[in-house]
Amino acid sequence: MPRLYVETYGCQMNVADSDLIIGVLGSQGYVRTDDPAAADVLLVNTCAVRDHAEQRVLSRLGELKRYKPKGGALGVVGCMAQRLGPRLLERVPQVDLVVGPDGYRGLPELIARARAGERAADVTFRAWEHYEDSPVNPPAQAPFSAFVTVQRGCDYRCTFCIVPMTRGPERSRKLADVVTEVRGLAARGTTEVTLLGQTVNSYDDGAYDFADLLRAVGAIDGVRRVRFTSPYPTDFTDRVLAAMAETPAICEYVHLPVQSGSSRVLKRMLRRYDRTRYLEVVAQLRRAVPGIALSTDIIVGFPGESDEDFAETVSLVEAVGFDDAYTFRYSPREGTPATRLKDAVPDEIAAERLEQLIAVVRGVARRKNVALVGTTHEVLVEGRAKRGGLLQTRTRTNKVALVDGPEAWIGTYRRVRFTGTTGSTFSASSLERELAVVG
Repeated sequence: MPRLYVETYGCQMNVADSDLIIGVLGSQGYVRTDDPAAADVLLVNTCAVRDHAEQRVLSRLGELKRYKPKGGALGVVGCMAQRLGPRLLERVPQVDLVVGPDGYRGLPELIARARAGERAADVTFRAWEHYEDSPVNPPAQAPFSAFVTVQRGCDYRCTFCIVPMTRGPERSRKLADVVTEVRGLAARGTTEVTLLGQTVNSYDDGAYDFADLLRAVGAIDGVRRVRFTSPYPTDFTDRVLAAMAETPAICEYVHLPVQSGSSRVLKRMLRRYDRTRYLEVVAQLRRAVPGIALSTDIIVGFPGESDEDFAETVSLVEAVGFDDAYTFRYSPREGTPATRLKDAVPDEIAAERLEQLIAVVRGVARRKNVALVGTTHEVLVEGRAKRGGLLQTRTRTNKVALVDGPEAWIGTYRRVRFTGTTGSTFSASSLERELAVVG
């Protein structure tokens, strides 16, 4: 049987797409391997959001090409493949096929052609493609937790963002199809699902909205936790807020991208809210779901960002009190409107701002986390921690805690007490073991 190696970069959507790719090719007899040297076909699933991500892929392709066997194939799939298309075949002669996110159904045929010596690219947008009848590889490493794609593409036109050009127009799966998939996962032991979409809370299948989807998925037997990412701030309708508040399975955590704390910069970014409106959404979420944890995305060094604009971003981080933030320097993306904006921020200034922002984010998160030491939480045991011989667990609010326990706990839910924090993660003790000691 031919052996398949898949390497994934980027967001959770790409992780879900890699499972899809493995499922599609697995139905054709391919067997997955984690060793590129043992593979007949090597695929790199890519991200195009920032230039740094693409440069990493190009560097990695230079390494992987030496593993490609005679009669084998090296392919690039995903957003970078979609963005560059046939140009990537010219740029990296060792690459045999380039396939965008809507072309995975055709991978078996394309790979067969590539292995016969025919280089090919498929970057056609297919607005109908949801891969409903395509086999999906069950997540092998964590079968108790799964990503479920409910929406593809994006109709928003943020001036810095390449996603509409790499993922195509927004379209939502039918609610019944999502429910069928989640029921199948639950029957195999999945207890936590994360609903994925580019602007997931704008989900609309023509008959049902995101509020209906949350309630439907949250009511499925066996599903204990429901998460979703990434929402758009102004798409939290009253119906969605009510569904979050009234559906016990919905976790008390939202990743809420802000991008900037300055209304002037947000306008240049073509975001559909200003600073005041974003803060209103934060307040609405906290009223609907007391104790909710919030994380965000922030870009510094966007064209025209002044010292005053950056100061507003810092003050918004402190005002909201984010539990975490993913911070980035602005990365120009070919074809996006922001590349035509004037007043570029010098690299050294952008770097200084990023360093300052990271320090503020960490300080805010640390204060919040220190205050949680001594509190108790339900955690899902995700697996072995990378070091220390402990188990890594996660709360409903997305806090990571390390706890001592047996391998048999992986995939189960436990009650723990936070005993300390590094500022970002927690140490914890099992209440079950504490009670046993007392007994």
